[in-house]
Amino acid sequence: MTSSDRGQAHTLEGVTAALLVVTSIVLALQMTAVTPLTASTANQHIETQERAAAHGVLTTVGSSALRESALHWNASSARFVGSGDRGFHVGSGPTSDLALLDRLNETFTGTGIAYNVRFVYIGANGEDRRTRRFVYNGEPTENAVSASRSVTLYDGDHVATSGGASTDEVSDVTYFAPDAAPNSRVYNVVDVEVVVWRM
Repeated sequence: MTSSDRGQAHTLEGVTAALLVVTSIVLALQMTAVTPLTASTANQHIETQERAAAHGVLTTVGSSALRESALHWNASSARFVGSGDRGFHVGSGPTSDLALLDRLNETFTGTGIAYNVRFVYIGANGEDRRTRRFVYNGEPTENAVSASRSVTLYDGDHVATSGGASTDEVSDVTYFAPDAAPNSRVYNVVDVEVVVWRM
């Protein structure tokens, strides 16, 4: 083999190696292409996880803890116990008193996820739905998700105080939800709704 033949072989080898490198780069770029759907798919996955976590909290604390939260009402000042002048809690709320707030804080505090809790109930005419804030941590973002669970309140249920249950029945005091079924023992049906979002 002459030196010009070796030069041609090296040139051919170099061209082949360059084509191989360019082909590898093109294939790698095609495999990692970022489409507009990639970000929204990730957001949907995060939202699904947040909804599942909120639903899990509502399920694990159970109906009695949800009822206890809805009945944590100061009848004399017509607001939730310990809520101050706003009438609702800001931040974590009275966690030592309520299992629902304990579990919400345990689940979401320090994770970059904020939550609001509100009660949705049947209005006085029995048809419209009204809401009452219980815990407020700001305005939810457009990617907020919610989970809810219903609890039935009865005429004989006692409103609670920070020291425990009082002797006042919900049907005998000024309560945020009206008696939606005055001719039965059912007082009202309240949906405990947790709204969560990434901050």
